[in-house]
Amino acid sequence: MAQSAAKPAKKTSMDGLGIIVIAVNLVIGILFYKFVCGNPDNFKANGDPKEGNFLGIVFKGGFIVPVLFALFLTVLVFAFERLLTISKAKGNGSIQSFLQKVKYHLANKDIDAALKECDRQKGSVANVVQAGLHKYAEMKSDTDATTEQKVINISKEIEEATALEMPALEKHLPILATIASIGTLIALLGTVLGMIRAFAALASEGTPDPSALSAGISEALVNTAIGIGTSAFAIIFYNIFTGMIDKLTYGIDEMGFSITQTFSAQEK
Repeated sequence: MAQSAAKPAKKTSMDGLGIIVIAVNLVIGILFYKFVCGNPDNFKANGDPKEGNFLGIVFKGGFIVPVLFALFLTVLVFAFERLLTISKAKGNGSIQSFLQKVKYHLANKDIDAALKECDRQKGSVANVVQAGLHKYAEMKSDTDATTEQKVINISKEIEEATALEMPALEKHLPILATIASIGTLIALLGTVLGMIRAFAALASEGTPDPSALSAGISEALVNTAIGIGTSAFAIIFYNIFTGMIDKLTYGIDEMGFSITQTFSAQEK
């Protein structure tokens, strides 16, 4: 069920909100780079960063740095947004405790009590279970369909409810996955440009320009550091959120199986 529900999420991952967030973060990155990192107070009279001035060193990373800033901010924004969304999807209290209570009420043929547990729990898992329980009650009063047909109908209802809930959970995760991949590539581009500048300084006639050489090396290292850090955070958050979603999916699958099995046992 989880695999079939994951497809719609990819289609809607880059929605209007995603585009706006990336665009705003790019503007913020450019402004931060130009006015904060590029503040004249961060540099000596000859244009070199003051000793120990991190912002001045970052400014020497070149025009790739604002892009990396934007990617890093995007990771933080969507990590916070996903954390809120998935935490809300879990509902109130423990998922396992909720599932055990629903199983208990079903075993005692008390569907109303099971539905009340869903109302108290709330969240995506509770919504799916609630849809399955409503179908469960509907099938119990159906005298025309066979038990096998009723079980199939309940399973389909749970699958459809899952397909509606999962895209909201997986939304924007592809953005984190993309940043995890392209962050190092963009950093590599900045690194290459910096090394080109450094080697150009070495290749100049006469004594190499130490200032140009150090600027090229700084550009290379700054881009590498920011890019690796951005990709690392994106990978970590992506894995955390996919793990949280997998737990929710497992709970839904477990409860769906339990509902159909309980119905089959009670309708024999």
